[in-house]
Amino acid sequence: MCVAIATNLLPVFLTTFGETFGGQAGLTEEQLGRIPALVFCGFLTGIAVTGPLADRWGGKKFVLGGLVAICVGLVMLAAAWQYGTLLASAFLMGFGSGMLEVILSPIVAALQPHRRTTALSWLHSFYCIGAVCTVLIGSAGLYLHVPWRAVALGIIAVPTFFLLCFLPITLPPMVHQDAESESLRSLIGHKYLLATLVLICLGGATELGMAQWLPAHAERGLGYTKGAAALVLVAFSLAMVAGRVSFGFIVHHMHGTTLMITCCLLSAALIPVAAFVHFTPVVLAACVALGFLVSCFWPTSLGLAGDRFPGGGASMYALLAIFGNTGCMVVPWLVGVVAERSSLSLGLAMVTVCPLAMTGLLIWMRRQQKRVV
Repeated sequence: MCVAIATNLLPVFLTTFGETFGGQAGLTEEQLGRIPALVFCGFLTGIAVTGPLADRWGGKKFVLGGLVAICVGLVMLAAAWQYGTLLASAFLMGFGSGMLEVILSPIVAALQPHRRTTALSWLHSFYCIGAVCTVLIGSAGLYLHVPWRAVALGIIAVPTFFLLCFLPITLPPMVHQDAESESLRSLIGHKYLLATLVLICLGGATELGMAQWLPAHAERGLGYTKGAAALVLVAFSLAMVAGRVSFGFIVHHMHGTTLMITCCLLSAALIPVAAFVHFTPVVLAACVALGFLVSCFWPTSLGLAGDRFPGGGASMYALLAIFGNTGCMVVPWLVGVVAERSSLSLGLAMVTVCPLAMTGLLIWMRRQQKRVV
């Protein structure tokens, strides 16, 4: 939830920042674009720093450090009177969320070694919950004319609460005691892990390729107002919450690869419907169903890697996070490139390539698992 706050609060007030920090002319589009870009840069920096060090120093320092960074970033945001301070707060919040992104998954995997995929699905469902809550709180602030500085100060209560909760807790080692630690160099030599890295990259690409452009598609293609179009993204996120909670139970009765293959094929069928059909109820149903289906891609990929390489530790999860976020960054941009040259519908339809490619990878991975067994 704290990761969601750090990564979703700033976009809600993006145009407001333009008016506050840009004077009469406002900030340029490029200057506004730097704000989420700095969040993402901080996010990747946090991942890169935390991964190799957490296996040596333990996870608690990095959980606390990530929460402190988010709290300080929110204080800087609320007190920012210059554009440079705003950018610094964006980087710091991204850095803290990157630390948490890496460290929480191996902690949960170590606590639940016999049900990793289930535990990781439930863990990542709270990102979606946090994202919905953050967008609703920010939107309510805008609607009720609450100053954005007050919203930033108020929401500090959430990471502060979890910081206090984690202080007395003793966390497990990043590698479960029954597993032998593996170096990152040896892990990279495994074809199965390389396949998982590509898998999570494509999974993140599918999720964000649709989510980032759904409000624009609802506004331009279906004629929704800006407020109503934003609610389409909220519905997509709520469906992801339901999916991650549900798949946490389903994975007890269905192997992760089989679950993902099923969701990939259904997603590949629904994406063209969401992109090209202009009958609103059908499009909305397709978008909600897509949110439900794609929700399993990220946590199940982490679970597959954790089950196959229980000694991977935080370094492996950091590598997975880097590849996953690369897909989250590249494919939404490619959708925009295609949309500019043809249409947004065609750009969205292009995302279908991702779940189809994932299906081929998963079939190969399932064969590899049978050989190991």
